[in-house]
Amino acid sequence: MPRGRSKGSKNRKYSYDFKLEAVKDYFENHLSKAETLKKYAIKSGTFDVWKRNYLNGCLETGRKRTGNPYSALYTSKSLTREEKLELENLKLKIENERLKKGYLVKGGGLNKEYVTISGANTRSSKN
Repeated sequence: MPRGRSKGSKNRKYSYDFKLEAVKDYFENHLSKAETLKKYAIKSGTFDVWKRNYLNGCLETGRKRTGNPYSALYTSKSLTREEKLELENLKLKIENERLKKGYLVKGGGLNKEYVTISGANTRSSKN
């Protein structure tokens, strides 16, 4: 069994170091794709994903980091003083940007409305 692969699982898991070694070998040592696949005993589709993730800078997780990095602050029950201030600062920055664009937000969730400062309403969800 090649290094880097975990034993006994149907969906094989490869370590970050193993993926990095394979991709760097391909790019830096100019191995062909077929040579790389044979040397590391991996499938073509798996290697294609690793290459794409390596070029996008997200080889370790395999996924792009999306979403709001501050969302954990909203759900955390025990925030430090610094985290509370950071969250408040973020909320104020968002409100400031909305005001610059000329609208306010009223309500929340599905009932959220974007109200322009001139008074015209627009709904956020399509009903």
